[in-house]
Amino acid sequence: MSETLEARPAPRSNAVLAFLLVIGSALFAGFVALGSWQVQRLFWKLDLIERVEARVHAEPVAPPDASAWARVDAAHDEYRAVRITGEFLHEREALVQAVTERGPGFWVLTPLRTTDGHYLLINRGFVEADRRDPATRPQGQVSGTTVVTGLLRLSEPGGGFLRDNDAAADRWYSRDVAAIAAARELPAQQVAPYFIDADASPNAGGWPVGGLTIVKFHNSHLVYAITWFSLALMVIGAGVIVWRRERRIR
Repeated sequence: MSETLEARPAPRSNAVLAFLLVIGSALFAGFVALGSWQVQRLFWKLDLIERVEARVHAEPVAPPDASAWARVDAAHDEYRAVRITGEFLHEREALVQAVTERGPGFWVLTPLRTTDGHYLLINRGFVEADRRDPATRPQGQVSGTTVVTGLLRLSEPGGGFLRDNDAAADRWYSRDVAAIAAARELPAQQVAPYFIDADASPNAGGWPVGGLTIVKFHNSHLVYAITWFSLALMVIGAGVIVWRRERRIR
């Protein structure tokens, strides 16, 4: 009788093991670094959300004046509750395409001439397509001195997704303060670099409809961190499997 010998797998060479060790170490370090970065971003985002929530629900204050316009930024000013007094220039309003919880339509952006002679664009709110003509909402075209309360928003230059603003055709897909102000022939040096989303205070006649600002921040950093750290653990697991195999063979 002949005895059959079981074939045993050959061990990997030291060069191959060294190569696998280098690759595995690099992958582990990279995944841990990415996971750590996502954890930092998570705490940054949570802090941002907390600060914005505090601004939104704070008592309205005067918006930054001309001396502070150059320092206005998202980190310190966006979504700040503000209140301003002035007179609307309805003949210079601009319509910006919008999709809201009320459906598709337009934002009505109207210049407000303040008591100190400067100009702010006010997003007075939403109108449906059949209300784009001011003649269909005459009661909402308030005259004289008025007080606007709302949230400070930063300019949205360029346009919307895959669509550029077309000033010549008066087609607007984003609330681009500088471009709209120029198209409405407002003095550039006297126009604030931000706009204000009006609050939900009802306008006469019911249009425009204000208070539709969505204050929501995408926050998936925890999911991303778990993913990267899981991949790092998988690298360790693969390394343990290779080490045990080589130990058993040798």
